[in-house]
Amino acid sequence: MMLTLYQIDAFAEQAFEGNPAAVIPLQDWLPDATMQAIAEENNLAETAFFVPRGADYHIRWFTPAAEVKLCGHATLASAFVLFNMLGFEGESIDFGSLSGFLSVTRSGELLTLNFPSQNPSPCDAPEALVMGLGKTPLECLGKEDYVAVFASEQDILDIEPDHSLLAKLDLRGIIVTAPGTEFDFVARFFAPGLDVPEDPVTGSAYTHLTPYWSERLGKTRLTARQVSARGGNLICELAGDRVLISGSAVKYMEGVIEIDA
Repeated sequence: MMLTLYQIDAFAEQAFEGNPAAVIPLQDWLPDATMQAIAEENNLAETAFFVPRGADYHIRWFTPAAEVKLCGHATLASAFVLFNMLGFEGESIDFGSLSGFLSVTRSGELLTLNFPSQNPSPCDAPEALVMGLGKTPLECLGKEDYVAVFASEQDILDIEPDHSLLAKLDLRGIIVTAPGTEFDFVARFFAPGLDVPEDPVTGSAYTHLTPYWSERLGKTRLTARQVSARGGNLICELAGDRVLISGSAVKYMEGVIEIDA
């Protein structure tokens, strides 16, 4: 079986920025073990697979270690492939997923994810989080991920995580965030338990961060930057129980993989 594979840099304005995702369009689902093996072979933070479902699509995401319920940058990358490589003619693509209904719209070069909001709740900072980050956050919240809030952008830049400790935590990942100097807020994301030590730009993290910073800053439209080594810019907007997360993408590579059917 021959499968087309696209590697897309999401939340990027040029190659080598943002977060690379593999995108593999399918007509029918492959066995779960096969999709997991492909994701492990790709060795990117996420590999997205989608299949047509009438006029819409169903999408799934795999890290090198496991399937996840929600991934922003690989959904953005999948929409980019549909719009730019596969001839999708509309301005909005609907996806079904493990996290329910998702959509991506385009306006020029900008793509906007419409995701469910995940407002995190205050919690005690686990010892493994504090030890793993090397400092105690001002606030700790939790939902799908832990959110550790610090005082300044420099605090976020200075973190040198101990991934062996962070991997012991019970939630998907750890978001660290603080007010930004040029943006409303900045963030980084670690998920060593899923074989993703640091994710360059994590769209799904902003389903947590947007409601938090919207309430804290008193506005619904926010600018953000994920201050990883590659980095990426996002525009976030709280829209009731949904979050709109906007960014651009570029194609890095297109190829073919061959597997046994």
